[in-house]
Amino acid sequence: MNRRTESRLSMGQRVLEFSRAHPSESPGYATALKQLEEQLIRATQLSEEQRSGIAEVRSATAQKEKLRRSLRRSHLVHFSGVAERAAAEDPELAQKFDLPRLPTRGLAFRAAARTMVELAEQRKELLAKYGLVEEALQNAREKIEQLDQLVERGSEGRRVHIGASATLEAVANEAVRLVKILDGFNRIRFGVDPNLLAGWIAATNIIGPPNSASPNNDQAKPAA
Repeated sequence: MNRRTESRLSMGQRVLEFSRAHPSESPGYATALKQLEEQLIRATQLSEEQRSGIAEVRSATAQKEKLRRSLRRSHLVHFSGVAERAAAEDPELAQKFDLPRLPTRGLAFRAAARTMVELAEQRKELLAKYGLVEEALQNAREKIEQLDQLVERGSEGRRVHIGASATLEAVANEAVRLVKILDGFNRIRFGVDPNLLAGWIAATNIIGPPNSASPNNDQAKPAA
């Protein structure tokens, strides 16, 4: 959650708590206050979704890096070494399994690694004559599939994170609009009580409760 959204929601929570401590019998006021409470509950849910999405992206990224290292340092090294020996019969194999030319990250690595695994399967009979281990080939296939799944997990986590962030911003804006409605009424209601008015202004300060509040403090207003 960015600071702007967080500060607006924190202001909404202060307003809710202050309003509960100083209730009004006005049905319209109660309706606006209930809607503010619903927005804050929704914001909590969205914040959890946002954190969950971020955590999923980070977890998938870490696991993808681990799989890439495993494939490059073991399976693909094995295939490259076998292909180098098999080049005695098929000179092009050494170039097709050339590790230094292999991309190291991202979708390019996944595509190149998949191509190597598929080529090893296609030339398995020849490569087996020069030391290809079937278990290594099978395990490489499994790791490529796991890599695909992790990419999907990361994409889904990113979708959840982005969606929750956008909706959270809209919820915070709606909370501010509701506070403005309450603010107009409370400045009338608390106008005869400087202490309550100062407390209300402090609650609606978008930056947070100031050290000292005054009814004339221009900063102590709900954000636009």
